[in-house]
Amino acid sequence: MHLHRTKSTTGTRSTTARTAPPRRTDPRRPTADAAARRRERDKLPHYWFAERLLLALSGQRPVHSLLGHTVGEAYEQLTALAPRAPLRPAPPGRSPVVRHCGQFRPRPGVIEAFARIASGDRLQALAFRLEKGPDLRWRCSAVELGGARA
Repeated sequence: MHLHRTKSTTGTRSTTARTAPPRRTDPRRPTADAAARRRERDKLPHYWFAERLLLALSGQRPVHSLLGHTVGEAYEQLTALAPRAPLRPAPPGRSPVVRHCGQFRPRPGVIEAFARIASGDRLQALAFRLEKGPDLRWRCSAVELGGARA
């Protein structure tokens, strides 16, 4: 606790207790509800995979970090795309982010998903297919990356 001396109107000084600085009220700060919604969103398989694919295709994580999360040709597709780091940060170095991720479930155990990836003023599309295995884990079975509209 800090003590703060103030001068009274009678000319004598009094000592008052000051416990903390005034609270910051920043309207730009996310609310607790927004943070909770984001945590719940990140638990969804298509958002989880979109974030991991973004990290691998932007060069922020190695492609082999997805080795146990892919099946079939998806890993070969990733190893072909990743050396070019197609989602690398745009100058002046702002990290790319998943703006939105949607899904379509053509049948039980399959998710066809898309994500809009923003990096600076660039916007790119990422499409991928997830399949639930016999162990009930989701794995990526296909990846496609599209460029910006002409």
